[in-house]
Amino acid sequence: MSKLIESNIQRQNILNNRFAIEKIQHYLDFKGLLFNGEFRFTKKMISDFFEIEERTIERYLEKFSKELKQNGYVLIKGKSLKQFKLEFAPDTNVGNKTTQLGLFNFRSFLNLGMLLKESEKALHLRSKILDIVIQTINEKTGGGTKYINRRDADYLPVAIRESKYRKEFTSALNDCVEMGNYKYAYYTDKIYIFIFRENAKDYKKILKMNKKDNARDTMYAEILNLIASFETGLAYEIRNSTKELGRKLTPFETDEIFNNFAKHPMQKPHIEDARIKMSSRDLHFRDAIHRKLEEYVHSVSPQDFERFLGEQSVEFEKQLQKAKEVMKRLKESD
Repeated sequence: MSKLIESNIQRQNILNNRFAIEKIQHYLDFKGLLFNGEFRFTKKMISDFFEIEERTIERYLEKFSKELKQNGYVLIKGKSLKQFKLEFAPDTNVGNKTTQLGLFNFRSFLNLGMLLKESEKALHLRSKILDIVIQTINEKTGGGTKYINRRDADYLPVAIRESKYRKEFTSALNDCVEMGNYKYAYYTDKIYIFIFRENAKDYKKILKMNKKDNARDTMYAEILNLIASFETGLAYEIRNSTKELGRKLTPFETDEIFNNFAKHPMQKPHIEDARIKMSSRDLHFRDAIHRKLEEYVHSVSPQDFERFLGEQSVEFEKQLQKAKEVMKRLKESD
């Protein structure tokens, strides 16, 4: 629970997860004042809930102003304040002389609850929030997140294309590199290290995979796309170098091709994007920490929650069935 107090990323991961927010809202049944289509809470209502003084809330508003505003805290004045007074003056302690009023929505209320150190109720709330978040993810994924990447509707088409580029890559290694069968694992690991600083063994250990598990079965579509880009690009460079030299490449020459390819400025934004997505998603969805990528960890976007848990997500078995039906229709049309 201390992580919520200490980590803006962990807090934002929860606040971006609308599925968990809906369950927390139902659990608390803490109804505010319906104003402009959204339930709002005054500082007095929040202080009563957390059993703290209003000046404590004001201290947190001053210290965490940007974060709380980002998650829905607003200051109303002018026409909005006048309308609020007309609707709720009898139910609030807002005086006639008030020229501006701070209002929380449910997200910013939870945000404050994740920050408060002075409230016993906030401590219990943080504990329940974490339980509900875990429960929500498990419900949406059928009890496990090891293959949550497969719930992405883009995953299967990308995985199918990637296997084609993989064959191009291994074929180039076979035809053009003077090295034993070890070269396939060695150069695959080299790609992984360039992209996410881990070899296959490291990656499997972090995700608690078995030795026989295929690492790529757990990778997100964006990661597979970047690996495919590396594989097809390197296959091209390897074959071109072989043609120019009129012979197979030595391991040293092949290493040089890999190093130059990975260091090209064109790769940098794609690699950074892949590192952010993999480290951030794995930390929240899989509770897996990629230590060598900690500097790239961001909060998981609301779009990603929709992609892997919401209506946009598709069970892998359904994706497979759909793919089989498409292939069957294509075969019948030939």
